[in-house]
Formats: sequence, C-alpha cells, structure tokens
Amino acid sequence: MSASRSWARIRVGTLNSARVFAGDLGNGLMVVSHSSLSVIGLAVLATAFVIGGRADVRGLVEERALDWLVSRQEARSNDDLDTLEAANLLGAGDISAVDRATAIDPSELNRQQAVVAQWLSRRYKVAPEPVGRLVQEAWSLGKRVGLEPTLILAIVAIESSFNPFAQSAVGAQGLMQVMTRVHDDKYVAFGGNHAAFDPLTNLRVGVQVLKDCIARAGSIEGGLRHYVGAANLASDGGYAFKVLAEQEFMQQLLRGRSVPVTARLPVPPVAPPDASTPSAPMSPVSPNPATQASPSAQLPASDNRLAALSY
Repeated sequence: MSASRSWARIRVGTLNSARVFAGDLGNGLMVVSHSSLSVIGLAVLATAFVIGGRADVRGLVEERALDWLVSRQEARSNDDLDTLEAANLLGAGDISAVDRATAIDPSELNRQQAVVAQWLSRRYKVAPEPVGRLVQEAWSLGKRVGLEPTLILAIVAIESSFNPFAQSAVGAQGLMQVMTRVHDDKYVAFGGNHAAFDPLTNLRVGVQVLKDCIARAGSIEGGLRHYVGAANLASDGGYAFKVLAEQEFMQQLLRGRSVPVTARLPVPPVAPPDASTPSAPMSPVSPNPATQASPSAQLPASDNRLAALSY
C-alpha cells in the first residue's frame, strides 16, 4: 500500500515538474520572440529612416525592386504564351503574311483585267485572287516592255498552268519556266535563284527573257521558238502555235466574245516533210491528246531547252 502511494506521488511530481518546465519554456520563447521581433522592427525602422534620408540609396532600392517585378511579369507572360502556342498553332500569327501573299481583291482590277482573270481562274482551277495579281502584273510589265499582256499570260498558261512551283526535267522553273541556272544573273537583284519560285519575280524575269528572245528573232513567233529553246531545231513541237492560240482566246474575251473555259487548243498544223532537210529529233512538247482536254493538266513546254541553253 505504501509502495503504491510512493509511485503515485512520484508520478504526480514528475507531471507537475514537466508542466512547470513546459510553461517556463513557452514563456521564455515568447519573450525571446517578442524581443527578436522588436529588434527586427527597430532595424527595419532604422533602415527605412536611412533610406528615406538618402536619395541615391532609395533610387537603387526602387530600381532593384522594379527590375525584379518586371522579370517576374515577363516570366509569367512567357509561360502563358508557351501554353497558348502549345494549345493553338495560330496563337502567334505573323501579321506580315498578308503583305507577302501574291493576291489582290478582284474588285480592284479594271474591266479587261477582271474578265481575263476570272476566265483564267476557272480554266486552270486556281484562286481568283492570286491570278488577279498576276494579271495585273502582266498588264504592268506589258506596258513597260511593249508586249501584249495576254501573250505573257498565255506563256504562263502553256508553260506551268499557273503553278508557281513547277519545274521541268531540265530545270526550267516557276510560272514562266525560266532556265534558272542559265539566267541566274537576272535573279541577283532579287536575292538569288530561289526567287524563281516567287511568282512576281519569275514573271518579271520571264518577261525580260521573252523580250530578249523576240528582239533576237525579229518576230513574236521566232521569239517564242527561241524562248522554248527550239531556235536551232526543225520544229518547236507546236509551242508557238499553242501560245498564240491561248492568247487568241483571251483576245476574244477582250473583244466581248464568250469563250468557254473548257475550250480546247487547236491542233498545230503539221508541216509536210522536206526530203532535202535532214530529219530533226521530235520535240518532247508535241501535243498530247490525253492532256488537251484539261488545260490544267498540260505539262510544262520547256523540256527541249536542254538542247538550246543559250537562249
């Protein structure tokens, strides 16, 4: 019985001691914390008074704080932009893309240009806006060099069917199928040979080549033979005939006549063989009945230019 009382007194004493110790420790921590906070507060006040009294220090602190806030804002904006771009590929659009596009509102064309552009658009199954811009450029270039714009457009139609990325087996490229490696000097002003695939640049270079060919030959028909590289061949495979036939379609439109967009090019006449003339190799641009039904399916007419790279 006495042992049980002794253990009870020991347990009660231990608990009381622990309670007193915990209370003293808590009070001590509160006093230390209070004192520390007081010291920190006094230090902050003293620092504020010092900074407030010195303009250079105040300006430096404000500058550092502003830089930190700006960097944080930029980092947050970049994170938001990355998230938006990951979700939407159109999030960061290029506002200059519309300026680079080779296109024009057809309503901005005059009546003659609009008639030709609409007919070519439907005939070769291309959008009216880019065709309208090419028609407008053909009118401008034709006036500058003294050529019919319909002749320029007819060459584009026969050569590439208005495909600005067309390329023949011998390296003729672009709308007018210019031999880029032969006329690379003409692309220097436009930044190099890759400009051959820019529609307006190819049109300008092609018109310059065409003008030189006509001047050299002395006639449009002869110039077309030079242009296609058949000046030294017995036949141009009907190239000049097809170009002039396509031009005549557009001339009829300008005269107010109706020309179906499915109008087929006439078959070039076949010259009678001359026994005194050695046979010449056939031009690979001879008419193909399988492609005449669809103008947009015509192949570029420049594959025989490998034999006359000096044009």
